[in-house]
Amino acid sequence: MTITGENFIAGERRKGTSTFQARDAQSGEAFGESFAAASAQDVSDACAAAADAQNDFSSRPLAERAAFLRLVADKIDALGDTLTQRAMKESGLPEARLNGERGRTVGQLRLFAAEVENGGWQQLRIDHADADRTPPKPDLRLRMIPLGPVAVFGASNFPLAFSVAGGDTASAFAAGCCVVVKGHPAHPGTSELVAQAITEAVAEAGLPAGTFSLLNGTENSLGEALVTDPRIAAVGFTGSRGGGLALMQHAAARDVPIPVYAEMSSINPVTLMPARLADAAEDLAKAYVGSLSLGAGQFCTNPGIVLAVKGDALDRFLAAAKEELKSVGGQTMLTTGIHKAYTEGASRLAQRTGAELLGMGEEAPGTCGQAQVFTVSADAFLADKGFEEEVFGPSSIVIQCEDLAQVKQVLSGLEGQLTTTLHMNEADHEDAAMLMPVLEQLAGRIIANSWPTGVDVTHAMVHGGPFPATSDGRSTSVGTLAIERFLRPVSYQDMPESLLPSALRSENPGYLVRVDGDYRA
Repeated sequence: MTITGENFIAGERRKGTSTFQARDAQSGEAFGESFAAASAQDVSDACAAAADAQNDFSSRPLAERAAFLRLVADKIDALGDTLTQRAMKESGLPEARLNGERGRTVGQLRLFAAEVENGGWQQLRIDHADADRTPPKPDLRLRMIPLGPVAVFGASNFPLAFSVAGGDTASAFAAGCCVVVKGHPAHPGTSELVAQAITEAVAEAGLPAGTFSLLNGTENSLGEALVTDPRIAAVGFTGSRGGGLALMQHAAARDVPIPVYAEMSSINPVTLMPARLADAAEDLAKAYVGSLSLGAGQFCTNPGIVLAVKGDALDRFLAAAKEELKSVGGQTMLTTGIHKAYTEGASRLAQRTGAELLGMGEEAPGTCGQAQVFTVSADAFLADKGFEEEVFGPSSIVIQCEDLAQVKQVLSGLEGQLTTTLHMNEADHEDAAMLMPVLEQLAGRIIANSWPTGVDVTHAMVHGGPFPATSDGRSTSVGTLAIERFLRPVSYQDMPESLLPSALRSENPGYLVRVDGDYRA
């Protein structure tokens, strides 16, 4: 496929008067094609086309919707090395990582296709009428319907799996929603290649062209225009807390407010329980350094803080982590802006009262991020909320606590998180049980005896958590439950059979349905 730098407005390629270029992640130098920045008219036209296409797309048989998702996956798979090489240049991520991310991207599209066919997400319910009841009971039938066109914002750290055809787009399509994507300006060529694949799939599936559009640009005003367009019904976003909060404010200020599902900020506390730490301090330290430095620490589930009780076992852990850090090389960060923010964030952390530098990785030239681990007492951590600031990159803090009661105190005072982790032996289970109610209120995913950098795309995954990890702690952006963000319930009372949706008629097409309170196939 040829990259032209144009926007995709409902199947139509459009140039623009204002342009920008992609930048090589390693050098920061501009290269290649000029990309058209979408205009206000482009935004309006894309949203209008999505609104026009919405009823057509959402009313297609579920088998057609599933086939479309699989076709998108096939088209992206077919891009092969062309997509990988472009993403490598724009993101600085290694080939193996990006090939794996492409696999995850197409895998989740196919997972949602199967979920669409399963039909359980419709949450079908039928309560039959009872004329003999006083007052008479009406016939009520419920299903979930799509909200409408969804605005999706591509993420910087996952140019495939959280971008143009990522989880937000896949789940919105699965719900029956048309999608308008704002591509991330850090990887516009990658975004265009994927957008071409989706556009081709829309056409081959015979869907209305407005089912999908891609808008490029570097200015915040583009995102504001997209979120405030009255035809957009919901927003999916992965990025900084500042960016997510700004979108939430714009969405709330509309004449008709809309939900923003924003994944924003998390430091993912890891607790080393005493028995496990005593048994495996050195092994835990090695795995910890590997997790915090993986991918230059540019994961939203990076282990930003570790909690443990003071003593010989923690001293062994710290000594081993310090030694392990020495061999961690610098890795190219996604953009020069992210590298700058990381450097400044780590510098602020180092200057906080009570913070002590434990160790650093190898010197990191250019836009590479240098791994850093700090230590701080629990008392100092509790006295300064600034320690909770997410530093996006390969840094972390080890909090030294006096006892497990202080561990619980620290955990109880933290903001909402995506993940929290317990490393424990059987001897720790009684104490861990004491912490579980706190952890359930703290995070969307509680992990035992592994590290949080890794998110499986499955039916039972939750990649969300209480604010500010996400804007709505009842939601997830990964896994099939993500479809629920873009649905709302509608109940039909005493509706003639011929006017009911087919799934709610007497001859149910085989989906799970709750009839008079009982689930039936």
